[in-house]
Amino acid sequence: MSFPLLTVTAALPAVGAIATAAVPAAKRTAAKWLALLFSLATLVLAITVLVRFDPDGDRYQLTESHAWIADFGVRYELGVDGIGVALIGLTALLIPFIILAGWHDADPLETGSSRWRPTQGFFALILAVEAMVILSFEATDVFLFYIFFEAMLIPMYFLIGGFGDRAHEHGEKAAATQRSYAAVKFLLYNLVGGLIMLAAVIGLYVVAGNFSLQEIAEARANGSLDMATNTERWLFLGFFFAFAVKAPLWPLHTWLPNAMQESTAPVAVLITAVVDKVGTFAMLRFCLQLFPEASKWATPAILVLALISIIYGALLAVGQRDIKRLVAYASISHFGFIIMGIFAMTSQGQSGATLYMINHGISTAALMLVAGFLISRRGSRLIADYGGVQKVAPVLAGTFLIGSLATLSLPGLAPFVSEFLVLVGTFTRYPVIGIIATFGIVLAALYTLVLYQRTMTGPVKPEVSAMPDLRVRELVVVAPLVVLLIFLGVYPKPVTEIIDPAVKQTMSDVQKKDPQPEVEAAK
Repeated sequence: MSFPLLTVTAALPAVGAIATAAVPAAKRTAAKWLALLFSLATLVLAITVLVRFDPDGDRYQLTESHAWIADFGVRYELGVDGIGVALIGLTALLIPFIILAGWHDADPLETGSSRWRPTQGFFALILAVEAMVILSFEATDVFLFYIFFEAMLIPMYFLIGGFGDRAHEHGEKAAATQRSYAAVKFLLYNLVGGLIMLAAVIGLYVVAGNFSLQEIAEARANGSLDMATNTERWLFLGFFFAFAVKAPLWPLHTWLPNAMQESTAPVAVLITAVVDKVGTFAMLRFCLQLFPEASKWATPAILVLALISIIYGALLAVGQRDIKRLVAYASISHFGFIIMGIFAMTSQGQSGATLYMINHGISTAALMLVAGFLISRRGSRLIADYGGVQKVAPVLAGTFLIGSLATLSLPGLAPFVSEFLVLVGTFTRYPVIGIIATFGIVLAALYTLVLYQRTMTGPVKPEVSAMPDLRVRELVVVAPLVVLLIFLGVYPKPVTEIIDPAVKQTMSDVQKKDPQPEVEAAK
């Protein structure tokens, strides 16, 4: 029996969550170091998964399969393709930085306020989310995926509602109310999506007789499982709705700005750079593989919704007064690009969308975590409360600039490559959609550069005149992310080599080929 590497990779942070929560209340520092240790050990296992994965090998590798609920055809089935293994790597990479960035976010207030839960709980919940997200990327049984797709909502609810941002312009009571509102809104939106998906999962079992992704997809491909057109479309819509809420796609996006605004910066990164990626990943793994004809049927409508997300998110980002809400609306715009790339049904578009998931995770983490360091120094999220920061904290301002430039997809930084591939892939099949989507890039330049100008340049405001620059712990968080943004901006090949074979197989699932150029290249 082979070593269950995928199970251990997902189980290790779960064990870490239990161990961290069990640390005595008085030993907060020990709990932090224990959580960091488990996150680093998980990263080592994720790297091992990456090393053992062969992009030119079988579609699903490192597979595990065990009977679970035999009477209902539910199995404990795991396996990773190139897309899943890349996102496991992203998740395991970001969690140690999230823990380090949030080192003091759950410390008791000096005033002795009791509104903070124990420090141990904060870090235990982060590790619990990591375990569930990794299992979601590994699961090849639809029911098993559904369980962890929904279960991750519970620790996220407590992270948003119980450990929200301490910086609030209207005081602690208003902050507590806003945190509760954001947490409940997050939970309700995603629960509604999950309940609709549950109905579709049950419907899929009625039609297929099991929950195995590989068996159902193979049966669809060889013609032994023939779904009625209307049945396939309804099942697709049930799955897609849940994934669109998680993604988030307009008009199901409205929970995200509230959740990111009221969370601490590390938790905001956990939401948009890690948890939300499960939604776009699942569109590729489940929607396109299980319901290829319905996916093609829904493509025009989904592309329009993605285009609205791109422009709408960017426009609202331009007008934001709050730094975190600006990053949240920027993320909605970026997720529009990802979903547009997925449903452009071209290899460039889907490769770009998958690469965008990775690059968006890194760039958003860099920008939001530096923004969190900035907010913790001033005690305000409002853009108008800053000015001249680059003169008193040049390293902080410099890293904030790099994060901002990555957000607008500046050439030479990682997001540019993925956004370019998405636009090229979309334009070859849907030129009008591709052209309109480019206006999102123009708006991105506007909101990111205006944000930097208003916070970092100009006269030094008295409230920021004594602001300290980045400390060693904060540099350890930010520096590797900046290096990755530059490295993947000039050399994305290590990632594209992993994801491209999986994208080709997904294109084969939906029986789509790339459009041929109208003019042949000169020989």
